[in-house]
Amino acid sequence: MQRVFNKKSNIWDYFLILVGTALVATSIQCIYDPISMVTGGFSGMSIIVKEITKPLIPGGIPLWFTNIALNIPVFVIAWRVKGTRFIWRTLLGTMLLSAWLYVVPTIDLPQGDYTLAAVFGGVIGGVGMGLVLSAKATTGGTDMVATLIQHYMRHYSIVQIMQVLDGLIVVVGMYVFGVHVAMYAIVAIYITTKVSDALLEGFKFSKVAYIITDRYELVAEKIMEKMDRGVTGLKAKGMYSGTDKCMLYCVVAQKQIVEVKEIVAEIDPGAFVIVTDAREVFGEGFQEHSA
Repeated sequence: MQRVFNKKSNIWDYFLILVGTALVATSIQCIYDPISMVTGGFSGMSIIVKEITKPLIPGGIPLWFTNIALNIPVFVIAWRVKGTRFIWRTLLGTMLLSAWLYVVPTIDLPQGDYTLAAVFGGVIGGVGMGLVLSAKATTGGTDMVATLIQHYMRHYSIVQIMQVLDGLIVVVGMYVFGVHVAMYAIVAIYITTKVSDALLEGFKFSKVAYIITDRYELVAEKIMEKMDRGVTGLKAKGMYSGTDKCMLYCVVAQKQIVEVKEIVAEIDPGAFVIVTDAREVFGEGFQEHSA
């Protein structure tokens, strides 16, 4: 039974990689490339190489070819350093992205509008990258290079190294295409990051309430009875009063936080309530733990 589940899970992951790389390729081929917007990564380098080689080759070197050429030495090094298991899904993602770059026709969707290119390119590319990352894969490029660098420079995080690498590519793009395009590219990068992060988290934000009240038993009982949510009592001490207190800790869905505040206000108007965001919550009543 477990083997069947794993097989279905793998098929679904491969489907996500297929669709995700298609969306990423669409954002590159139909939005970024026609408007010469370099958003970092090997895809950005491919756009730069295409522009530089136009005087030598009609239309310049194709994006798919440069993407493969840049990734080959990186994968060879990664295979020697990290092993075959590490690079398998990333290899699949990279090959599919290159294939999509070859298949997807170049259509100038933004028609010279940099704002549309930054917004829609960021959204489409962000959704695509989010799908690929949710399948525990990447599309190679600077994230793979960052992983290899971090293997030897562990005092830096992969994200920090990626930011430097992508920043350098954007700077090169600024030199080739101008500052104006580079500024919009930064906006596109920001949107892509936000969209992919939101997709990975599934938009399943929750709220955490910390409640300090002398009537904690009544408040906890009411929340559990009326809202069917668990409440945890934490030992606390008021440093000003010097008295021991019980602080209630409760996690609820976003739409339920208003009801929590109403219950507290009804029982103890003088209660002290702190509400914060919970990015992800796993367990009964929330998200199931992923296999």
